[in-house]
Amino acid sequence: MVTPVNPPPIPPASPPSLTHAWQRADPAQPGLPPQSGLGPSLSEGVRVRVLRAAHGDRRAATELASVLTERQLTGLDPLPAQPPVLLRAYRQEVRALPDSTRFLLLLAAADQHPVATHAYLRAVTAAGIDTRPLDAAEAAGLAHATADGIVFRDPWTRIAAYETVRPSDRREVHQLLARVLRGEGEEPRRAWHHGAAALGPSRRLAARLRVAADRARDTGEHALACALVERAAALAPDPHDRALLLARAATDAWHSGDTDRARRLAAATPDDALSGLLALRAGNATDAFDALLTAAVRCAGGARGADGTVDRGPGARGAAGALLATEAEAGPISVGELQAASARPETGAAVHLLARVTEAAIYTGDLRRCREAAAVADRLGIVPPGTLGGLAAAFEGRYEDARDVLEAAAGRCGPGGDPTLLIHAGIAALMLGDHTRAASATVRAAASARARGETVTVPQAMEFRVYAEFWTGRTRAAEADTLDALRQAYATGQDNGACHLQAALAMFAALTGDEEVCLERAEAARTYALARGLGLPAALALFALAFLDLGAGRFAASAARLRALAGFGPGHGHRAIRHLATPLYVEAAVRSGDTRVARAAHADYDRWARTIRSADDLALSARCQALLASGPEAVEHYRTALDLHASGTRDFERARTELLFGGALRRLRRRTEARDRLHSALEAFEHFGSPKCAAQARAELRVLGEPASPARGVDDLAARLTAQQLMVARMAAEGATNREIAARLLLSPRTIDHHLRGVFARLGIRSRIELVRMLGEG
Repeated sequence: MVTPVNPPPIPPASPPSLTHAWQRADPAQPGLPPQSGLGPSLSEGVRVRVLRAAHGDRRAATELASVLTERQLTGLDPLPAQPPVLLRAYRQEVRALPDSTRFLLLLAAADQHPVATHAYLRAVTAAGIDTRPLDAAEAAGLAHATADGIVFRDPWTRIAAYETVRPSDRREVHQLLARVLRGEGEEPRRAWHHGAAALGPSRRLAARLRVAADRARDTGEHALACALVERAAALAPDPHDRALLLARAATDAWHSGDTDRARRLAAATPDDALSGLLALRAGNATDAFDALLTAAVRCAGGARGADGTVDRGPGARGAAGALLATEAEAGPISVGELQAASARPETGAAVHLLARVTEAAIYTGDLRRCREAAAVADRLGIVPPGTLGGLAAAFEGRYEDARDVLEAAAGRCGPGGDPTLLIHAGIAALMLGDHTRAASATVRAAASARARGETVTVPQAMEFRVYAEFWTGRTRAAEADTLDALRQAYATGQDNGACHLQAALAMFAALTGDEEVCLERAEAARTYALARGLGLPAALALFALAFLDLGAGRFAASAARLRALAGFGPGHGHRAIRHLATPLYVEAAVRSGDTRVARAAHADYDRWARTIRSADDLALSARCQALLASGPEAVEHYRTALDLHASGTRDFERARTELLFGGALRRLRRRTEARDRLHSALEAFEHFGSPKCAAQARAELRVLGEPASPARGVDDLAARLTAQQLMVARMAAEGATNREIAARLLLSPRTIDHHLRGVFARLGIRSRIELVRMLGEG
């Protein structure tokens, strides 16, 4: 007897673009529809995903938000598939139509989603179907016909058209669509329709869907691959095969950027490894570490029995089969290692999982967990991935070992290749002070991810690209790119990555002296990071606040924040950020009269700089020595620092060195050279859009009795405004309200109002009309 398996309820459409969704939402609640009453309780990531899941529909978003659980409200659990009540009204509208009209709408709905198969017109022609009944749907305002097929009023109408019919009717239209899909490259879509029309479990059909998914995956169509594998799981008669297929579908959903779907699918499998991988990007980093380490030990423990044979028990099979099959192209191990691991799937999965374990430990900033992961790898005879092993060695103070491993990892940043490997190469290059190579690796990582259809990986690459952009002073372009990556991270459910990007934006705001934005971004990042055990963004946000304090002359406050980086426990601080902040701390401590701890911090930094032989790090170490010295000795250290800066890429830090050197020369009454250094620094700060640093240079020049060049004229708006102010000004000139601008930039309306007041003051204008005229002239 055949057990019926109805065609799957059609998933919601791929959401519209984020900008389009925000434009449809009420700007009073960025990312949330009006009168929901739940705005304040939603995290920003959930706000964005609720609106995307609702396709920009206000009623749907309100309803969806109203049924979320406490864990869904905070982003810890995935969102439900679709609002359960809203569809009732849509279904009633569809049921009121004649049967012939409903059949045509059903045929169009089945052809369009979950992936477009573009077979509706062919199906109508092949079956000789009369399309005149569509007039009733047009009269009701539910859909209309075009030369390319049928356009529904909205995605919910399409869903209702698919679901308000008998299962037998759905099977009939899927069979019809499958018959006309005979073109080259259409096999995956034809297989989808055959699968959707199946009556019951079928090992043969499940295998066919799995092969079709492989083809779709090879062409970067991860959303299609997910739909195929998920349907294969529904048709697979064996429970174990079903679990592996669901894990594979979850990974495809993840790569396509549909994280909520990925997490729902993962919840249906007993795979700790997959849950840990998802938690690493959207959950608690400590929980992710524990889940991944448990899965790694289970895989490796089941890899070989006492007699040397491979153990195929459930503990080893689940993670090994699913993860190697689905994460091969995303894992931080080389192609050669993956090919070798495929012959030993359990060991290969353990290698992959231990890489992610170490990644989770480093993301938390927990040195104890780094050591625990390394000990497990050693016990299992597994070598950790290069970048992660180098970071762990650096954390432990084994600088020579770290340098060698990081150099090898940074060398993998050639064109093409695996996106995650390129990201790790970029991280290694950053640690080595090679910002040119870091920027190149992360840009290539994003390009490779886009080419492979791995939407989810693009914002991950941007997380680390921003460091290189920051240090080299390319703030204007980088800030816009980072904001775009923040939107992508929220939209793809990577709230942990979004937190990191928020902290990076706080860092940019600190560099440009934008105190209001820096405080808001840093607070958002730290609040989220401390709740999720994320030491990296928490430390970066604190570093941004310390940089802001230093630029405002609050030296004691800056030094106190930077000392806190060293004292924070796991999930609160991060040794890598503490290390990067050492030159800043030395400056703040010296200028607040506390040099004892600064000398110890500099000694460790100098050892690292000499080990990696980075011109930029050596220059900053020499600057620290100058700050800790006095008189002619300090002057020689400053000269050494500037000579080293000439071979580096951190132009902003070079300007800061010139500023400090100019001040030291002024105090030594070497007025001529002091003027030259200060003018050079001033010009650089104006170029970088750092008004507070520029003001410090002007103040030093005024003490010398030298008339500093005034701020650039109104005709050069980019020089007068910070990068954030320029974005706000352009949006305001285009007619956007404060609340609409706040929604687009993920800031509060109060902060936007503050920005506009600053824009008006800097440009000497009083109204938006004048702003429009000025931008038009510019």
